[in-house]
Amino acid sequence: GRSLLTMSRRSGKRSATKLREDEQPSKVVPPSPTPQKKKAKTESLAPVFVFAHGAGAGSSHPWMQGWKKRLESVGDVRTFDYPYMASGRKAPDRLPKLIAAHIEEVKSARAEYPSRPIVLIGKSMGSRVGCHVSLEYEDVAGVVCMGYPLRGTNGALRDEVLLEMTKPLLLIQGTRDNLCPLPELKKVCKKMKNRNELFVVETGDHSLVVTKKHVVTQDESDEQLLQHIKQFVATL
Repeated sequence: GRSLLTMSRRSGKRSATKLREDEQPSKVVPPSPTPQKKKAKTESLAPVFVFAHGAGAGSSHPWMQGWKKRLESVGDVRTFDYPYMASGRKAPDRLPKLIAAHIEEVKSARAEYPSRPIVLIGKSMGSRVGCHVSLEYEDVAGVVCMGYPLRGTNGALRDEVLLEMTKPLLLIQGTRDNLCPLPELKKVCKKMKNRNELFVVETGDHSLVVTKKHVVTQDESDEQLLQHIKQFVATL
């Protein structure tokens, strides 16, 4: 441009030599930083899953560990045990204590990953507690429920927290899940004010286990489910 030309005229031969030296590296240097930048950006946006167990089995259960491994293909995964499970008791803590313990785990995840989106994911009871946590702890990107227990053991409908939620929600339910009749859940979904999605696992039970006569294998069903979770998280 004009500035280089003016410089060249003032400095004579020496500046012309400098210009030629500057021209040579420009063809080699720029490509290398580009992939590093993209990689850093991808890593910084990868979600952190805080994964809560159901009432009957803790985070070390094969079902939990299997899903932890699958979810690690999408982001980092933190599992934990609620206080009653950690102390070896069978009966779950009362809801306020479960919520408090769950929030502490989320805060710990946020301290470890200051800028990445946090997604609450849980099995059965853990998913229900996660819904409550999303109302009390603002710094949550979304919630994934794997087998939400819409009906309690006493038959009571537990839809209040779903109707109060504001965070995006993905509900994953099996057609054979006795704790969550699909017709009832679909009615609740229509009443909810947040963005919500329902993914139905054909022939799946409360643990999303499909029957042997189903058209796809368990591994194939789990892979389909994982891809849907991945798509949901990408929209958060």
